Amino acid sequence: MSALLRFAPPAFLLAALVVPVSAHEARPGYLQLTEVAPNTLAMVFKVPAMGDRRFGLYPRVPAHWEAIAPPLAYIAGGAVIEMTTFECLGDPTGDTITIDGLDSTLTDVLVRIERLDGSTQVERLSPSSPSFVIEAAPDRLQVAATYTALGIKHILLGIDHLLFVACLMFVAGSGRRLLVTITGFTIAHSITLALSALDLVRLPVPPVEAVIALSIVFLAMEIARGKRDSLTYRYPIAVSASFGLLHGFGFAAVLREIGLPQTEIPVALLCFNLGVEIGQLLFVSVVFGMLTILRRYPISKAPAARQFFPYAVGSIAAFWVIERVSFAFQGFG
Repeated sequence: MSALLRFAPPAFLLAALVVPVSAHEARPGYLQLTEVAPNTLAMVFKVPAMGDRRFGLYPRVPAHWEAIAPPLAYIAGGAVIEMTTFECLGDPTGDTITIDGLDSTLTDVLVRIERLDGSTQVERLSPSSPSFVIEAAPDRLQVAATYTALGIKHILLGIDHLLFVACLMFVAGSGRRLLVTITGFTIAHSITLALSALDLVRLPVPPVEAVIALSIVFLAMEIARGKRDSLTYRYPIAVSASFGLLHGFGFAAVLREIGLPQTEIPVALLCFNLGVEIGQLLFVSVVFGMLTILRRYPISKAPAARQFFPYAVGSIAAFWVIERVSFAFQGFG
């Protein structure tokens, strides 16, 4: 495997280049429904905005939901936040809510429902599935399935995390070293994911995201230099574990936004982390399979091809650093 990981296959690199230069295609919307009294729901809808122009996304509630307070709206953090309180004529279980306009976008909408008994329902709506049904309080198996799926989706949509893992594959080299390196990354980000999700340790998201991008730049530079006697190549687990702590805070950011069900916190946290690991292993397996196939092509052994990966990935990550640092300073302004 060490021979496989010493070059950058053109097809894999071109695939990396055609992803959006932003780590995600578009910012997701967020819909929260909180049961403040029997059959009374407070709705908060956060929709991305460009300046003072909001995305054309609008929640459509059942006709028998009656607004009992004037709607409020304001702009904060690059999003329009709208708040309304509804009284439902009867139990809302079984009612359908649709996000109008979602089917004509590239974004998703995260949905969280909090009930009086502390139980929650979490959904992820997409252009192909813009509606959801309010369910009865979920049991433990439903919570496990939901948060495992959320973890898988999050890591597979997180291009920055995946590029970091791809860089680790090139640095680690052999199969045994790769296993140790990925294990170090997994343990480290699992620790900070749990600490942050439980609100025991919290760091501001913009600086964390900027440093995550910087970690990719660092690894890309190490791959481009190719000095096998450097600390990065000699002790890849130290690098993966150190940066893994920061990546865990990045994973936790989306989990905090979705929230944890108060009645099943350990199950939700464990299964979200398990989903992240499943998605990560799927990615490693696919990349390793591509490397195995593309090794047969002579062009893969050309010096230019070997340098293409670190320079391409490093350039994308450097753009993310600038973008995220700029956004972080805007947040402090």
